[in-house]
Amino acid sequence: MGINFVALAEKLTEKTIARRRDFHKYPESAWTEFRTAAIVADTLSALGYQVLAGDEVIDAQAMMGVPAAAELERHAKRALAQGAKPQWVDKLQGGKTGVIGVLTCAKPGPTVGLRFDMDANDVVEAEDVSHRPFKEGFASVNRGAAHACGHDGHTAVGLAVAEILASVKEQLSGTIKLIFQPAEEGVRGARAMSVKGVVDDVDYFLGLHLGFNTKQTGQLACRIEGFLATTKLDAIFTGVPAHAGAAPEAGRNALLAAAAAALNLHAIARHSQGPTRINVGQLEAGTGRNVLPANAIIKLETRGTTSALNEYMFTESQRIIKAAADMYGVQVETREMGGAAGAENDLCLVERVEKVAAGLGIFKEIMPSCYFGASEDCTYFMERVQQRGGKAAYIMIGAALVAGHHDSRFDFDEAALTEAVALVSATAADLLQA
Repeated sequence: MGINFVALAEKLTEKTIARRRDFHKYPESAWTEFRTAAIVADTLSALGYQVLAGDEVIDAQAMMGVPAAAELERHAKRALAQGAKPQWVDKLQGGKTGVIGVLTCAKPGPTVGLRFDMDANDVVEAEDVSHRPFKEGFASVNRGAAHACGHDGHTAVGLAVAEILASVKEQLSGTIKLIFQPAEEGVRGARAMSVKGVVDDVDYFLGLHLGFNTKQTGQLACRIEGFLATTKLDAIFTGVPAHAGAAPEAGRNALLAAAAAALNLHAIARHSQGPTRINVGQLEAGTGRNVLPANAIIKLETRGTTSALNEYMFTESQRIIKAAADMYGVQVETREMGGAAGAENDLCLVERVEKVAAGLGIFKEIMPSCYFGASEDCTYFMERVQQRGGKAAYIMIGAALVAGHHDSRFDFDEAALTEAVALVSATAADLLQA
């Protein structure tokens, strides 16, 4: 094809870093990415992409862990004050902050989907001169939210890839679909986009992450294993209050029901078909030492190395939670607050990415294997593409880290941005050949 994707990426380096730093300065947590999504939509539109957003790409019934309406409205107003264009913010109401850009190339061909997550963490960023974002003036101005995982970099990479692919579309065959996803933190956003069907026409799908288990700039991991399917749950117990001394028999103790559930959830039998996990991470209950607690909540998660194993843990957890509530005569409601599917990379697509990477000559190490050992809701997209006969993969692009992911001092080597832009652009172009 004769396109020098490294040179094209390097030409955009200054712009890509500036975008990353802008997103870093104005971080937005899950389902409140009004400013980020508005900038993405406006940029894609200017590049000639068909832009879909809000209700067009989000299934409202499949959204999980969405903030209250008043909080969403507050964040939408903040986004407008911080420079978001009203016409885009209006499309994103209700926290439907997903954006997709679609570009049709010169000739018919496959559809290539690329996913970039946009949300920040609920973290207070470090504020001292030893932290580069603070020292250089691009630390978070939205206190309580911080880009402590690198999604600011992912979004900046996505916009640079969009610009490069738009510039070479006459030499490509097929359709480019760029998916900018909200609410990856807490694994809440991908399911609502996947259920909407946004990847149902995708033949090749690629997701990525900077850093994580590739902690040095110049590393690349494509042979990734160990995606854990997960479900995040809240169980809300409602009993009857009573005076603990004068009328204990009149009450129904929600705290004891929640405690019984917490203990017995950890006793779920593990499965012979593979590793499973469960954790009750939080229990809140009661109002005072002399009052039978009428309310309690436990926050838990299940995991499994496949979607089926996680479903087993989820089903068992539901049974135990209900039994605990029945034992103490209280009511219980469970709410799904997040989730991710299990997934495996398609080897044929992995090999193709590695071949492109080797040809670019910019990576010092292409790792022979990499264990993920966590959950990422990009797997919802991967699973749906694969179920319809497409190929999917998730890769990690090395970036030297100052501190670990989700740390208040998180920062990464911005040289990784250009490497990511070159690789993703070149891989997409390689797949978009007649």
